[in-house]
Amino acid sequence: MKNVEIINKKPVAAGLVDYEKTHKEFSWEIIKREFDIDDDKVNIAYEAIDKHAKTWRKNKVALYWEGADGTCQKYTFLEMKKLSDKCANMLRALGVKRGDRVFIFLPRLPELYIGMVAIAKLGAIAGPMFSAFGPDAVRDRLQNSEAKVLITTPELKERVDAVLWELPKLEHIVLVNHKEDEELEEGNVCYKTLMRDASDIFEMEWVKLEDPLYILYTSGTTGRPKGVTHVHNDMVSHYITTQWVLDLRDDDVYWCTADPGWVTGTVYGLWGPWLNGISFYVFDGRFDAATWYEIIQNYKVTVWYTAPTALRMLMKAGDDLVKEYDLSSLRYVCSVGEPLNPEVIRWGLKVYGLPIHDNWWQTETGSIMIANYPCLPIKPGSMGKPFPGIEAAIIDGTGSKLSAGQHGLLALKPGWPSMLRAVWGDEKRFKEYFNINGWYATGDTAYKDEDGYFWFVGRADDVINTSGHRVGPFEVESALLEHRAVAESGVIGKPDAERGEIIKAFIVLREGYKPSHELEEELKIFIRHRLAAHAYPKEIEFCANLPKTRSGKIMRRLLKAKDLGLPTGDISTLED
Repeated sequence: MKNVEIINKKPVAAGLVDYEKTHKEFSWEIIKREFDIDDDKVNIAYEAIDKHAKTWRKNKVALYWEGADGTCQKYTFLEMKKLSDKCANMLRALGVKRGDRVFIFLPRLPELYIGMVAIAKLGAIAGPMFSAFGPDAVRDRLQNSEAKVLITTPELKERVDAVLWELPKLEHIVLVNHKEDEELEEGNVCYKTLMRDASDIFEMEWVKLEDPLYILYTSGTTGRPKGVTHVHNDMVSHYITTQWVLDLRDDDVYWCTADPGWVTGTVYGLWGPWLNGISFYVFDGRFDAATWYEIIQNYKVTVWYTAPTALRMLMKAGDDLVKEYDLSSLRYVCSVGEPLNPEVIRWGLKVYGLPIHDNWWQTETGSIMIANYPCLPIKPGSMGKPFPGIEAAIIDGTGSKLSAGQHGLLALKPGWPSMLRAVWGDEKRFKEYFNINGWYATGDTAYKDEDGYFWFVGRADDVINTSGHRVGPFEVESALLEHRAVAESGVIGKPDAERGEIIKAFIVLREGYKPSHELEEELKIFIRHRLAAHAYPKEIEFCANLPKTRSGKIMRRLLKAKDLGLPTGDISTLED
């Protein structure tokens, strides 16, 4: 076992105080009692918004919002209740009912957060999407989910229009920021007009704990994205992990930098903090180191949850920039999305005077599974220890547990409240998660040390993790093949100091086309328009052919081995 450094901290007086004792005595049922709910009469929107609007928190700020142009708005819990009630009435008037899918394709506008709560109030199922998605990504999600209504802006609607003919189930498009004096196309409605006319009194649709709440699509190594489906019962996990991992308290101003199109933005950038009655901040603008520091200074942010990529970019911006701002309000910093480099943790301790707490989870797990906690020492580079109520282990392919220090598959015992309940419309892909007897297989490899800390090793599949976003090679390869010049394509993740990994594409050109810098740039732009902005290849290499198996499957590991100078391993299935 390698020797590792340990960062010890002062004891904490709130949240999770005694990890070992809590882990032994923990019960999800006890946490559930804090909601005082009936299994057949529940709604996460009531617990997150309406309940607080009946208490002293009604005039507490629920959301601080700032646009890229400096426009600032704030909404109390009572205002969020009324606005989400109006939005729910608006959607009900459009025919949305319990179980219907309503997707949101918006930048981080207040309407996104209002809409998510309103959809839950209806007992409908939300589908938040990145505003950077291209037409194909939008089509795949709306088509698979058979979404009934889409909430978007006139600008983003142009991408939807390109694939609208493939979406027969989409009945209405609600346009945010539509100019009321401009004509609307058939099936389109104006958000502002309908909200003005809607009542702010709404009768909550009570649902069951196991009723679906939202669908988030995550990439795999083959096929189209999977619609990971979560339920209202997730709120039990959201509530307590927010308290114990993010250490949020009533007087905090919290900033989660993730977009709700990513699971962190949905769970810990919306439901988790609001279930705890916490004020949080949202910035609808691009990353800029100085701007981010100014936000922390101006809003007196106390708890900050961000990604390793962002932290590495802040580190790149230099120590001197930090000194220009008053960041003394910060008391706690967390990171998620990809392994956090030990040097970043050391840097954070030096410039912010605070250690950065890494944690691990997945879209499928629905909440944080393994974490570094306020009450425990940090081993820089480690994922931390399992959350109370979570049994994590390193196993082999048969499901047997491995000893400390042995590398194997990271697996979890099923049964926690926020575990995925389905892959939308695909029972076969759902069951694949549980095909190792008695375990949920995460697809990641790791090891556990003698102190019970888990350490990430790599992914067991080909999924690329770039800037905290999971990108399936198949998606990028398929999009590349739509370009007139591309005959074949193979995509890998290449290690990158700033982004974790970048996407590299190997391309075989069609006859009549020759490699050039101009064509390379054209292909990058082509993918940026068809997929999300983070999913385009930063590097392109033109080649005469690609290594394939006899069945025609591209051997990505051979591409990666060749590119990085690694051993090729078994090549017995390689095409002659």
